[in-house]
Amino acid sequence: MALEKRVDTLKSGSRFREWLLDVLGDRIHDKNCRVAVYKLLPASHTVCRYEFLGEGYSVVAKFYAEPTGWKKDYDPEKALKKEFATLTSVGKLIDIPRTIAIRESFNCALVTEFVKGRSLYRYMKIEEDLYDRLTAVAHTLRRLHDNTKTVYSKELEFGKFHKVLNHLKLDSDTRKIYDRLLGEWWRSDILNVPYGCRIHNDANPTNYIFDGRKLYAIDFESSWEGANFVHDLGIVAAELKHYFAMHRGDGMRAEPYIGHFLWQYSQGLDEFRSITRILPFFIALGLLRIVRLGINPDNSCFILREAMACLNSKG
Repeated sequence: MALEKRVDTLKSGSRFREWLLDVLGDRIHDKNCRVAVYKLLPASHTVCRYEFLGEGYSVVAKFYAEPTGWKKDYDPEKALKKEFATLTSVGKLIDIPRTIAIRESFNCALVTEFVKGRSLYRYMKIEEDLYDRLTAVAHTLRRLHDNTKTVYSKELEFGKFHKVLNHLKLDSDTRKIYDRLLGEWWRSDILNVPYGCRIHNDANPTNYIFDGRKLYAIDFESSWEGANFVHDLGIVAAELKHYFAMHRGDGMRAEPYIGHFLWQYSQGLDEFRSITRILPFFIALGLLRIVRLGINPDNSCFILREAMACLNSKG
C-alpha cells in the first residue's frame, strides 16, 4: 500500500523548484506559490509528489539515481531514458499519467502528472466495486498486450524467475526443489505461447489508479518486451491471493475475483482454459516477488509454501 509523508517545502530560490515551474509553464499561475513535498512509500527509488499550494495541481518525480530497493547495480541515466521511451510508446495504447520532463542533472528525475484517485489496492481493502475495477484492469492489460505483439522469449521468462530466486538466497535444499520444479515447467509445452508482448511487469495493485471510472496504469520502469502475456495476469492473481490470505484470513476468498479477472481478459472459453493452465507458474513468481520485499518471516514461510504448491500444480 502506497503512503505519503510530508518531508519538505520548496521555496523560491530552489533550482529544482524553478525547473519545475519552467517545464510546467501556464499550468501554474502563481509563480510565487509554495511547493509542498510528499515522499511516497514504498518505492524502488526516491519518489516524491510536489503539490503547488493554491493551484490545485501536483506532479510526481522519480529519481533514478536514488535507489531505495533491492536493485542498486544499474545505470540510472540509461534506466531514466528507457522508462521515458517506454512511457512515450505505452501512452499511445493505454491511459497513463502524462509525462512532463526528464532531467539527468537532478539525480535523473522523471516528472509526470499526479493522478488523484483510488488504487486497486484500496478497492481490495474495502472490497467495494472490486469486480468492476478488475474488469477495467483486465481490459487495459489486454490492450497493452494485443498492441505490442512480438517474438516470445521463453528463455527470458525463466531467467527472470531464476533472478528472483537468486535474490531470495534460499537454503540449498529449498532452492534445489524450486530448480527441479522449474525444470519440469521448462520441459513441458504449457508455457509455449504463439507470441510475446510488452508487459507491465509490476502489475501490483498500487500501480493501478482510478480517477472516477477512468483507470491509469503507473510505473513502467520494469516493463519489458517478448514476455508471456499471462505474466501480468499471474502477478495480479498473486496479489489478490496474498491479500485475502494475509488480511482476510482466507486465500480462497480471492478465487471468485481471480476467475472474474481472467474471464474478462479472455476472448472465449478456449483461451480462458489455456490461461488457467499457465497461471500457476506466474502466480508462484508473483508470490516470490512479494517475499523479495522483505516481509515478516511467518508471512514469508507461508508464501514460499504457496509458491511451491503452485509450481507443483502443473497439469
